[in-house]
Amino acid sequence: MSVRQELVHIALVVRDYDEALEFYVGKLGFELIEDSYQAEQDKRWVVVAPPGSSGATILLARASKPEQEPFVGDQAGGRVFLFLNTDDFRRDYDAMVAKGVEFVREPKEAEYGTVAVFKDLYGNLWDLLQLNPDHPIARRIGG
Repeated sequence: MSVRQELVHIALVVRDYDEALEFYVGKLGFELIEDSYQAEQDKRWVVVAPPGSSGATILLARASKPEQEPFVGDQAGGRVFLFLNTDDFRRDYDAMVAKGVEFVREPKEAEYGTVAVFKDLYGNLWDLLQLNPDHPIARRIGG
């Protein structure tokens, strides 16, 4: 019996749907996959994905309870939380800088590829990276 499972969504707690969309779609160039109203819970189901991606998507989940609000921008306790791989590091780095994305660590070459760390609009840390073709993850995703 063969088992096949896939990670579909990663929930990212946000303060506001529209400001999050402005950042992820407007500044990072992500694609809006879905934005629908869920009347039974009085919330929106907002899903974005990097351009050209066929992997997991990000569910922009608005903090709906006071106890969720402190986690906006701090879901990983200050660690890099999400990793955005690209097929052209310099192209995407330059485009993000031009759109005002704040990088907190400048680009560097590492054994696994090229990497720089940026903040999203809430302060979550991301790696922008271009994995070397022989890296196990690059082989897995076809990059």
